[in-house]
Amino acid sequence: MTKELWTKNFIFLLGANALMFGGFHMLLPTLPVYAAANGGTGTQLGIIAGIFGFSAIFIRFFIDLLVNKFGKKKCLYIGLFISFLCTIGYALFPVINNIILIRIFHGFGFGITSTFYAAIAADIIPSTRLGEGMGYFGLGSTVMMAIVPAVGVWMMDSLGFIPVFIASSIGTGIALIGTMFCYEPQNVIEEKEEHKKNCNSIFYKLIERGTVFPACLTMLFGVGYGSANTFVAMLAQEASIGNSGYFFLVGTICVFLSRPFAGKLFDRKGPTWVVLPGGLFLFAGLAILTQTTSLIIFLSASVLYGFGAGFLLPSLLSWMLNIVNPDRRSATSATFYNMLDVGTSGGAILLGMIAETTGYISMYKYSTAALGIFILAYIVYLCIYSNTDHPDFEVDLAPVPKEH
Repeated sequence: MTKELWTKNFIFLLGANALMFGGFHMLLPTLPVYAAANGGTGTQLGIIAGIFGFSAIFIRFFIDLLVNKFGKKKCLYIGLFISFLCTIGYALFPVINNIILIRIFHGFGFGITSTFYAAIAADIIPSTRLGEGMGYFGLGSTVMMAIVPAVGVWMMDSLGFIPVFIASSIGTGIALIGTMFCYEPQNVIEEKEEHKKNCNSIFYKLIERGTVFPACLTMLFGVGYGSANTFVAMLAQEASIGNSGYFFLVGTICVFLSRPFAGKLFDRKGPTWVVLPGGLFLFAGLAILTQTTSLIIFLSASVLYGFGAGFLLPSLLSWMLNIVNPDRRSATSATFYNMLDVGTSGGAILLGMIAETTGYISMYKYSTAALGIFILAYIVYLCIYSNTDHPDFEVDLAPVPKEH
């Protein structure tokens, strides 16, 4: 395998993944408004917001079956096509029950595409540059997550709902076309039959064998990461801080700056040099939110949040991909996104219930505690395995120079 990172395959895959995320994130702030305008109740809006993540988790239980039947590339086409049809379906079938049903299928499409984009990217990126490559790979979606929701809201307010759905479907359609110009390495395609040998238990369908510890860390990270995405605007309102959108702008800039550096550090030094600092950054950012009284403090938390997310998102995924054999990357990618969704969705539900009693500022103490457990668990892990002959220790904590 070549050691070149910026190949045509990688560039097309990065761009297509960014457009897929753009089409998805354009609907995040606009679809609840659309549903409400079509008679949706508060409970139904909550179902629309929550059912998407759970349907994405559900479909990832069948990743092995899909890979064995179709292969990664065809699976990616299927997921993109489902997402494309669902985006059009929102406009064609505006009845609230139809919107909920379409949202379930849209979750299936997103669950498939997010899993296989990451898995194919890991196949294309040289193993010795996996951390760096996954860091760059995620930048496109990070930029889209920062810009596209605001564009979607502007289009909704200025032009109405239909142009939003058209723009979202066009982005997904271009992603589908762009994916056609990307090719899987032949040796990886030929190995897909090895998926049949994996354990068929429910547990190992949720968490790929050998990745339990980083998967649990990903879930804890998701609690803290999701709390910022979900509740920070409510915290700003409670603290009488205007312009809460600056939190995401500053945070996104810090994510953008930190990801390439974190990826290179991962490749050279191993996960410990990235995961532990990233956990400390995010822990400090969430802790500062519990003391928010001014915009300066608020944005200081955003800087630390951005660096924490920039370090942890690609490094946790790269760490898990390095542990497994190349033929298990699809299942491992599914594990990462499953545990991230469990952390963000489950954490949002629990933290929202806590916030009703404590308020949003105090609620962040519990979010901070999740990152405290993250850091403590990692330190204990280092202490237990640093002086043993644990077979996975060198893979887990040091860079992997060999090519798969």
